[in-house]
Amino acid sequence: MSESRRMFLSSTFANRYIRAKKSSAYLLSKHVASVLPLTYDGNFSRRELLRVGSLGALGFSLPELLRAEQNSTDNDVSKADACIVIYLNGGPSHLDMWDMKPEAPVEIRGEFQPIPTSLPGLQLSEHLPRLSQLMHRATLVRSMNHSVNNSHAAAVYAALTGHDRGELGGGASASDHPSPGSVLAKLRPSPGQSLPYVVLPYKTQEGAGGPLQPGFLAGILGASYDPFWVLDDPNSPSFQVRNLSLPEKVSPDQMSQRSRLLSALDRGVGKQAERSLAAMNDFQRQAFDLLTARAVQEAFHLESEAAAVRDRYGRNVYGQSVLLARRLIEAGTRMVTMSWAPDANATWDTHGGNFQKLKTSLLPQFDAACSSLIEDLAASGRLDRTVVAVLGDFGRTPKINTNAGGRDHWNACYSIMLIGGGIKSGFIYGASDRIGALPIENPVSPGDIVATMYRLLGIDPKKQIYDALNRPHQLVPKGRVVQELIA
Repeated sequence: MSESRRMFLSSTFANRYIRAKKSSAYLLSKHVASVLPLTYDGNFSRRELLRVGSLGALGFSLPELLRAEQNSTDNDVSKADACIVIYLNGGPSHLDMWDMKPEAPVEIRGEFQPIPTSLPGLQLSEHLPRLSQLMHRATLVRSMNHSVNNSHAAAVYAALTGHDRGELGGGASASDHPSPGSVLAKLRPSPGQSLPYVVLPYKTQEGAGGPLQPGFLAGILGASYDPFWVLDDPNSPSFQVRNLSLPEKVSPDQMSQRSRLLSALDRGVGKQAERSLAAMNDFQRQAFDLLTARAVQEAFHLESEAAAVRDRYGRNVYGQSVLLARRLIEAGTRMVTMSWAPDANATWDTHGGNFQKLKTSLLPQFDAACSSLIEDLAASGRLDRTVVAVLGDFGRTPKINTNAGGRDHWNACYSIMLIGGGIKSGFIYGASDRIGALPIENPVSPGDIVATMYRLLGIDPKKQIYDALNRPHQLVPKGRVVQELIA
């Protein structure tokens, strides 16, 4: 190996080592700091680079340091501690919600009227009256676009992970890039006994009877960082999260005794136990913790909320799911994603009857749930540290079709909304043309939005994560942090 190549590798290794010092895994930092002093400008001298080799004497291997880097975060600069994604699965119409064109021809503008909002100069749909009075707290991005116009699965994957892979559809795979919730569970785990990442109320399918959509799972991070799924209807009087319910006639004290017995059995197995057994026992201990964690259990007791509060969110599966998302964040969950559809074609995919579906169910339910969430987070003081992101697959066509007044997929331009957690208040970013067909100012990709969300949550979007074969992957390689969106 040439001297220049050796020096390059040493420099790369040393810089990764220094980044790893920030991680919780780095418990011997004082020891190693004595081995690797820094010069006054933060760079390594030749002598210091040569001393990197002595790290092995302290028991640090390259894989261990890479793992330490993987587990490190930048949460010392985070503006948010939690995130709620309201995912309008199927593709909501930007032209009938966020970016109305009242001066366009009727076949473009549709039948809804715009109304003023709490942000001077901004108008929203008449079917979002409550949300319109909260727009002074929000940012609208009106110049979203990506490359996917047919496959919901591919568009969902792009929106939730920031990876635009074109029209490559199909169901969720272990080779997928991870969802932000899984990344947070890995790099910023929730404090104490809490569920780190929750998805509700559906495992949304790619069409009725189809596979699970990609973008919700941990993918290359491994199944241990998959979400906790809440698949029972929280609006049902008999709502119960069965996976977190103690068996009948088993008390929390009895569960604790069983947990202690498991720990005693673990000690008897010895150091040669199979890794799979150790991993299984880790999951068992987590299960014991959650089964006896009062805050987690109480988060699911929606009946403890005042009836008037539940009414404000809407007495339907989506309104109560958003209410549950708020309660889970209050109980320590880092991220909740609410997918607004049992399958991709069931709700916001309004190829037919767009206006009828929006005005009779979709917009009134969304208006109630989203506005109540913002009001309650603001009242409790949590909005400043919680990102609320209203996302979707894509927008809808400017021109209305002949299928009972429907709109089809439109990836070239659409809108999203961001609130709280360090996002600017009362801000509009980007703009579309006169018919909402193309961005004419500040185009933004899903990767840009996901990168910005990571930055707000204290994670470097360019961070390397590692799959089961220890291969590196950048979190969001093609996304940029949109600094203009950050307060």
